Amino acid sequence: MREHFEGELKEITDQMIEMSRLVGSAINRATTALLDADLDLAEGVIAADRRIDQLQVDLEEKSQELLIRQQPVARDLRVILTALRMGGDLERMGDLAVHLAKLARLRYPHSAIPPELRGSVVQMGQVAERIVAKTGSVIASRDIDDAMDSLHRNLFRVLLSDEWTLGVEAAVDVTLCSRYYERFADHAVSVARRVIFLVTGERVYPGMEPMTWG
Repeated sequence: MREHFEGELKEITDQMIEMSRLVGSAINRATTALLDADLDLAEGVIAADRRIDQLQVDLEEKSQELLIRQQPVARDLRVILTALRMGGDLERMGDLAVHLAKLARLRYPHSAIPPELRGSVVQMGQVAERIVAKTGSVIASRDIDDAMDSLHRNLFRVLLSDEWTLGVEAAVDVTLCSRYYERFADHAVSVARRVIFLVTGERVYPGMEPMTWG
């Protein structure tokens, strides 16, 4: 009986890993679609989100079933509760990649990102990819989140400066992109904190001093 339960817990973990992989791929392809005005790539990101959504639904159903049937305690309970919350964060990250892809589709055949700001958006895309790949380390994720916040602020300084001459539409597009990337990073940090809770039972809150976990 215990062996079967362990197998079901592993299935939940595997689903979370698969969702993380798909989300990382989605943000990578959405960034490329946005910068290169690649319509096919944008459509692919939008279509592929159905798989992320379905995994999240499956994760919720399996977790709820185990809670009712097994009435787990201690670490087993943490695994299931953490999976439920992480699944929601990962699903939302997939949605944010879709938002970027839809903006790319909206502005096709032109890029939504002015040439002057391509470098900043490239950096945001790279940071987003790194953070979803490193959600197992809350310290690394907190550092990456700070980097995303800094990029977000820098873009706003550019948009609000007297030197901005590209008009309201471009400013709105860049502002939306920046916000989507920032929220993506926020959700990834939330996932990382949940991983720490899963492993140690300790909660990590925003503003806490970095801790070394044994």
